[in-house]
Amino acid sequence: MTQPAPSPHLPRAEIGVIGGSGLYAFLDDAADVEVPTPYGEPSDPLVVGTVAGRGVAFVPRHGRDHRHPPHRINYRANLWALRSLGVRQILAPCAVGSLRPDLGPGTLVVPDQLVDRTSGRVQTFYDTGAVHVAFADPYCPDGRRAVIDTAARTGWPPYDHGVMVVVEGPRFSTRAESRWFAGQGWHLVNMTGHPEAVLARELGLCYTAIALVTDLDAGVAEGEGVQQAEVFALFAEHVGRLRTLLFETIPALPGERSCPCAHALDGLRLPLTLPE
Repeated sequence: MTQPAPSPHLPRAEIGVIGGSGLYAFLDDAADVEVPTPYGEPSDPLVVGTVAGRGVAFVPRHGRDHRHPPHRINYRANLWALRSLGVRQILAPCAVGSLRPDLGPGTLVVPDQLVDRTSGRVQTFYDTGAVHVAFADPYCPDGRRAVIDTAARTGWPPYDHGVMVVVEGPRFSTRAESRWFAGQGWHLVNMTGHPEAVLARELGLCYTAIALVTDLDAGVAEGEGVQQAEVFALFAEHVGRLRTLLFETIPALPGERSCPCAHALDGLRLPLTLPE
């Protein structure tokens, strides 16, 4: 694979945020940055700025106009571009459906486990060679602790664990699927958390999902089932609160990484050179 040479003019950032519209425009000294990758273009130009004196790079996973459906997002380009700017820790807010009636709309959840129910998505950087990355615990323990502590301190007490099942989309689940997921003891359903999380791990990055419940999934509540309009409306209602949480969490992230994520690639022979 021919990799583009890193540009000496690219700005640097240490923390990445992957999220939706309503967040990117609020970074201090923000500037759009085109980042070339061997996997094509990211969802949109990255926005690089500062929060509490720390360099932050933001990428809207669906694009600023929400043009990329979950199964067509260029996850590899997004993660590669972030690492190319120096990012090593990622906060990943996302909208989720709840599989439990006690986790109603507006609940903040910091999941600790993931189940992949997608199909057909490219989910690795390593197409040659035997590179098997540990993924037993998909989220960064230090990132999770920073989010949980910050949320509690700022008055949005989170549900501090949970299993998020990621489905292919773009359709919502049937009632039978939703009831099956709930019957497994899973808590949340989402369309974008995989392969995002595992690609971050394959690049040796810390990745922390921050889940905002926007609806009860089809098998949990009676009625017509999940509607796109209600998901978007609930997310828009809470985007200011979510933005505040991100801005308060960023300075709480460790300056030096000592978590297992930082050593995920130790001892592995990689078939490509990762950007520094």
